[in-house]
Amino acid sequence: MEVTYYGHSCFQVVIAGKKLLFDPFITPNELAKGIDINNIKVDFILLSHGHQDHVADVETVYRNSKAQIVSTFEVVSWFSEKGLENGHAMNHGGSWDFDFGRVKMVNAVHSSSMPDGSYGGNPAGFVIQSGEDTFYYSGDTALHFDMKLLEEEFNIDFAFLPIGSNFTMGVEDANRAADFIGTKKVIGMHYDTFPPIKIDHEKAVATFKEHDRELILMGIGETINL
Repeated sequence: MEVTYYGHSCFQVVIAGKKLLFDPFITPNELAKGIDINNIKVDFILLSHGHQDHVADVETVYRNSKAQIVSTFEVVSWFSEKGLENGHAMNHGGSWDFDFGRVKMVNAVHSSSMPDGSYGGNPAGFVIQSGEDTFYYSGDTALHFDMKLLEEEFNIDFAFLPIGSNFTMGVEDANRAADFIGTKKVIGMHYDTFPPIKIDHEKAVATFKEHDRELILMGIGETINL
């Protein structure tokens, strides 16, 4: 499974020949100024919630590639009203079989509103199952006990978890989240972009290592295989 990092909480994951893009926030991110968004062509755009720092580049990516938007009913409806009509709406607890694998929408503890201030529904995370791996993309969230249910239902190979604190859980809680969901491998997200979420990289990696877990901090534009 190929993973490319575009900064903040934005990742491209290639599964079964399909490209999935999570929470595109690239052009407003000074740290990602080396990324040419026009080169990003994907098949699906998965959105955890409606905040600007997760949906800023949806329209550009959509129009460049006609990707299908997968998110909550409210987020998909908001983009549909803007003319981005290729959407698949879901809600918490629901699953759907796409041509790359199965997606289950799961709980997140955060908030959600659209860039214009309109109602954005409830925030969410995703568990993706394919013939390659099963992974969890938490979206913006606090640590919560519903994560324990994921370990009961899935064998999660790796997870994308926020580690920047202030707006989401930080390193310590992300480490506990990894324990809750039963994974040893975490890719960090939602850190360093803004002053309140800057972290000490070495300390963060060491914290996970102390608990026999791996925290991967990718460079923007970097691609890895898992």
